[in-house]
Amino acid sequence: MPKIYWNDVEDIAIGLSETFPDIDPLTVRFTDLLQMIQQVPDFAGDVSESNEGKLEAVQMAWLDEWKDQQK
Repeated sequence: MPKIYWNDVEDIAIGLSETFPDIDPLTVRFTDLLQMIQQVPDFAGDVSESNEGKLEAVQMAWLDEWKDQQK
């Protein structure tokens, strides 16, 4: 499987929803989100490249994935 980087927001979100299926994304603080992203299989992004905007984009994409799973 190809590596996932910060620009692959949808892939990160899918990985988060698969790795943490029972967690409501809106309950996760950005500091915790950063640690969780690092646990996503195939994530190879550099932690130093993260910022609030990227984390927010991932969180919102994860929320969409999470909502789809709740249906």
